[in-house]
Amino acid sequence: MLRFGTLGAAKITPDALILPCEEAADAEVVVVAARNRDRAQAFAEKHRIPNVLGHYQDVIDHPDINVIYNPLPISHHHEWTIKALRAGKHVLCEKSFANNAAEARDMAAVADETGLVLMDAFHYRYHPIFLRAKEIYDSGVLGQVSHIDACFHISGPQGDDIRLQYETAGGVTMDIGCYPISWVRHITGEEPDKIEAEAVEGPPQVDLMLKAQLTLPSGVVATTSGDMRQGTKFRAELIVTGSKGTMTCVNPLVPQRGNRIELVIGDDVSTETFTLRPSYSFQMDAFVDAVTKGAPFYTTPEDAIRQMETIDHCYEAAGLKIRGA
Repeated sequence: MLRFGTLGAAKITPDALILPCEEAADAEVVVVAARNRDRAQAFAEKHRIPNVLGHYQDVIDHPDINVIYNPLPISHHHEWTIKALRAGKHVLCEKSFANNAAEARDMAAVADETGLVLMDAFHYRYHPIFLRAKEIYDSGVLGQVSHIDACFHISGPQGDDIRLQYETAGGVTMDIGCYPISWVRHITGEEPDKIEAEAVEGPPQVDLMLKAQLTLPSGVVATTSGDMRQGTKFRAELIVTGSKGTMTCVNPLVPQRGNRIELVIGDDVSTETFTLRPSYSFQMDAFVDAVTKGAPFYTTPEDAIRQMETIDHCYEAAGLKIRGA
């Protein structure tokens, strides 16, 4: 049985942790702490979590848990993930994994040293829509792939939101633009060897929009973009163009809200839709299997290092500081 302690009461926690655990037969959430104990108490009552503690360290030290969920601000992932691993707890860590690649390397090293599971919570990677998109890409049916367009756009936060603060690793690329970058890396199985980028800056050093061109060793050129400027319309798509056809993957991000793959090969047009079971539930399946059976998984600490290296290079190419610099 996986007995989770959650650090904080983040907005993503019900979808990413509470509901998948309610569905799973071998996972439960038993402890929560937040900066504001009243907030933690209200969260616990709403989601039927039996134990409320006063500090994150108390959660890590709690004898009844063996797994930590870390949805804290990205600036806190490195510290608290390492503390959890050192305490003998497996960790499901929200994306983006760390401030930067150097921190990701530290976290990966401790996971390797302790032999514990540390998963980067890119939930999309475990849903059947992305597994099918990857299958199509690898099949060669698209011919010689020349270009990929990957985007996640949505009207974003305002005010003093942590996503708008450099100190908490804010910026669209850290929050949502990381998804298109990850889609490209995972569907191609390649890491970019050339990166160009441009950004629209909001608060100092915080990107509200960042568009990057990633040139891959195979010659594929990928354009990725994240946009959280006010008034931006929702768009989450992955479009792959090859010499024989085009694949459009609509909403690989949250496929539980509707999804499809549109495939155009010559004159043949086909559409596939996939289960509305949440991507977070498939991620939980993979995490449980990794902890209980030693099963392999896609979003490993080593993959997280490569993801953060790409994000660091995007910031540098756009003339912005990497997070945590």
